[in-house]
Amino acid sequence: MSWLFVLIPGMLAGLVQGLTGFGPAIVLMVFLPSIFPMAKAAGVAGMIPVVSVVMMAIHYRHYIKFKRIIWPFILYAVVASLSIHLGGLLNVHISRAMLGGLLIILSLYFLFSKTGGQKEFPLYVAVIFVLISGFFSGLFGIGGPLMALYFLSLSSTKEEYMATVQMFFVLDMTYTSTFRVINGIITANEAPIVLIGVVGAALGTFIASRILTHMNLALVSKCIYTFIGFSGIYYLTTSLLVLI
Repeated sequence: MSWLFVLIPGMLAGLVQGLTGFGPAIVLMVFLPSIFPMAKAAGVAGMIPVVSVVMMAIHYRHYIKFKRIIWPFILYAVVASLSIHLGGLLNVHISRAMLGGLLIILSLYFLFSKTGGQKEFPLYVAVIFVLISGFFSGLFGIGGPLMALYFLSLSSTKEEYMATVQMFFVLDMTYTSTFRVINGIITANEAPIVLIGVVGAALGTFIASRILTHMNLALVSKCIYTFIGFSGIYYLTTSLLVLI
């Protein structure tokens, strides 16, 4: 029955991905570090949602804005490549606590600000978001929250947001997974776990697609901001409990 410990989290991850456009690794990294070392867990968490993300990118392909993806992905990939190698040198819990605090602040701002989610970010804010996202993607496989906020700020419809953010994550997961395989972080030994998770994630994404048809961009945005907040609370509290 140990396969259920991967299948069910995979399904939850796919459900979150399908409803908000990001976040499968956040769900998976609650469970996977109990099975694998942190670096390997991050790699597995980045591979399990690949099929689900590709499914969504294909579904929304006519709405993809490729020009919005190019420069963020290049910068993101460079930073993620560097931070993958830093995983063993940094204090993981301090980094997670900092990420948690940032996510909580952003969640509260966008939930309660009347204009926070209605305007495009200045270039310097976008660059900061991409740098932070790439850094934490390399460490924990968690680069989604800030990139979701960035692409959401540029989108006028639910379809446009979902299409562009999914295409970004297709490139992200393909690149970082390949990088981890080449560097020996992920090997064939992890394949059975990844495949079980892929099945669960695909099922969760299918369920989410039935729900998403009844949601508009405003409701999707509130789900995104709320999930970011809960993610931040989880990372901050769990890290502080270890540090204290």
